[in-house]
Amino acid sequence: MTTACTKLGLESRLDGVLAPAAVAALAEDFEIHTVGDLLRAYPRRYARNGVPLGDEQAEPGDHITVVATIAKADLIPMRNRKGSFLRLTLQADRQKLEATFFNPQKLRHVLKPGLRMMFSGTVKYFRGTMQLTHPSYVELRATKDGTTVHGSGQLAQMARAQQQSAGTLTEDALARDIIPIYDSTRALQSWEIWSCIRIVLDQLAPIEDPLPREIVEARGMVPLETALRAVHLPSTPADHDTARDRLRFDEALAMQLVLARQRHAEAARTAPAMPPRADGIAAAFDQRLPFTLTDGQASAGQRIAERLARPHPMNVLLQGEVGSGKTLVALRAMLQAIDSGHQCALLAPTEVLATQHYRSLRAMLGDLGDGGELGSSASATRVTLLTGSMTASQRKAALLATVTGDAGIIIGTHALIQDTVEFFDLGLVVIDEQHRFGVEQRDQLRGRGRGGNTPHTLVMTATPIPRTIAMTAFGALDVITLHGLPAGRSPITTSVLALGVSRKWLPRAWQRITEEVEQGRQAYVVCSRIGDDAAAAAKDGPETTPVLDMHEHLSTGPLAGLRVGLLHGRLPTEEKDLTMRQFAAGEIDVLVCTTVIEVGVDVPNATVMVIVDADRFGISQLHQLRGRIGRGRHAGLCILMSEVPEGSPALQRLQAVAGTTNGFELAELDLQARREGDILGVAQSGTRTSLRLLSLLDHAETITAARELAEDIISRDPALADHPGLARMITAATTTSSIDYLDKA
Repeated sequence: MTTACTKLGLESRLDGVLAPAAVAALAEDFEIHTVGDLLRAYPRRYARNGVPLGDEQAEPGDHITVVATIAKADLIPMRNRKGSFLRLTLQADRQKLEATFFNPQKLRHVLKPGLRMMFSGTVKYFRGTMQLTHPSYVELRATKDGTTVHGSGQLAQMARAQQQSAGTLTEDALARDIIPIYDSTRALQSWEIWSCIRIVLDQLAPIEDPLPREIVEARGMVPLETALRAVHLPSTPADHDTARDRLRFDEALAMQLVLARQRHAEAARTAPAMPPRADGIAAAFDQRLPFTLTDGQASAGQRIAERLARPHPMNVLLQGEVGSGKTLVALRAMLQAIDSGHQCALLAPTEVLATQHYRSLRAMLGDLGDGGELGSSASATRVTLLTGSMTASQRKAALLATVTGDAGIIIGTHALIQDTVEFFDLGLVVIDEQHRFGVEQRDQLRGRGRGGNTPHTLVMTATPIPRTIAMTAFGALDVITLHGLPAGRSPITTSVLALGVSRKWLPRAWQRITEEVEQGRQAYVVCSRIGDDAAAAAKDGPETTPVLDMHEHLSTGPLAGLRVGLLHGRLPTEEKDLTMRQFAAGEIDVLVCTTVIEVGVDVPNATVMVIVDADRFGISQLHQLRGRIGRGRHAGLCILMSEVPEGSPALQRLQAVAGTTNGFELAELDLQARREGDILGVAQSGTRTSLRLLSLLDHAETITAARELAEDIISRDPALADHPGLARMITAATTTSSIDYLDKA
């Protein structure tokens, strides 16, 4: 144990300060190793221990704490059943009251007349007498370190914590109005963590505040040491609220300092300047467009074009609703890069989507995409596809076109990231559905530029992102929102088919598909899993319907007269490709599939989608899937089918999806459910989120203020050489791995 004269700093190890068992449990269960780690294990909530009883009568339902002497202890027989209960008559300083216990066998030997004790419980009245039923209690008598605390319930736990930290038991510690409650495990209960924190606080040296005094005073915040003490030992609710405000700002500032340094470093990098040309492939493409760009597409395209013209890396997140035309905006940016003599890489998460992009871009470009072929336009470029399942000869041809520069646009999956892929002069990287890629994977293509240049980066998402999330979770990315939908998009109606409530409408769902097919249209039926994997089946549970079973059921039952196709991720590439081409050509009426069609698949003739076991999908994923229909001149119908019971949160979530097609509203609902852990991509970074008090959804003002301050500080002191406290705060308030994540995000 640390001696009394030794003072602890935030960097001090807990070894020798706390009992070895506590040190081991804190490290194993919570990854807590230092004093700073422990003090930043903030309470998850606070319990009101109850105010001491005074002259006034307490109201029924009040939680009170009272120090009283046991005047009488009577065993009272039960009236309506066997047994008895213990009734204590208590004499407080100013009032009398009773405490009742219904397990008197052991307590009758512990709770004896004459003892002075502390009781804590909820007030009830019986025949005008104030009563506490089964209150927690502790005996107040002189105790030494190592003796046993006599009591039960929360008060006894607090007494043990007080005894362990201070060596003695005092009324003041137990009469505390506000009790912090911590996350606990089997090895470490909340009161034990509280005890450890009290030990550390008793030996804590004065803390140098990392924030300059003028900032603390300007924001009306308390100093860091005051906040760390008050968050664990508040005397009033205002104490812990004020403490949390300060500590929350520290979290926001630490994160924004990391991002501001990243933006500063990005600004120092060089990228190929790619100004628009009036006589190149981009201008030729625009002249051939059979439609007018939407205002949103034109605005987003102009902002991207301006950034591509600069000699510093563009880092843009292009977000827009499903079907808003993000791919068209990205293609126009790629053509601008090609006009400047550079290559473009388009990274897609699945082979289905990569192949779809390849076909879509070739179709949009027409002969402008026939570069290198006989009779092609002088300004034409070449579009190449590279996926992991290509034959050796196909892969060799694609790699050769990439390294020689013959291909201006290279579309691929994770195969593009491999070290064997060499670019001639990569100037622009486009990443579709960026959340599908790990941080390391997304970062690799940024190092493939020529002559020390960093390629420009454009990432796309159809999952709208609230501003506070975007400016935090995506670091240096400049968020551009593509507003509006192109002409020709039809409305989509969504219905919930709650099979857990009634199954009578199930035949109608399949009949609805038949009716659409009879009118020359097509449909999707989407399932949550494939079905030939026993482990996946066990994980998903027997109630989910695999795509293999659904395909067999529909093709031999309700949809037996229709052409029913099957598509899932484990089919051979050739078979997947053939199926998608047949569906796009109208040769398949109904496509029974998994989520391989979630993004990028464009079949305007598809008007109906049934999502089986829809409760197994996230809100944003349902919105993405729904976006595959209503892409033509006919209205879309999406049916969310689920077996969950009536009134369940899952069914309420589905009804929320059915109630709106506004992606931003749905994104808010989705993020509220998933919270910051998923938002920050911790599954990709391999660590738990370091945000303990800051909510990216709820604390927009704090995040904005922290961002402005961080930008100001980093612009003047990029290395934080003049702000060593802030440099330490970054390390203290965020984990190293999460900083690495943000550096690359």
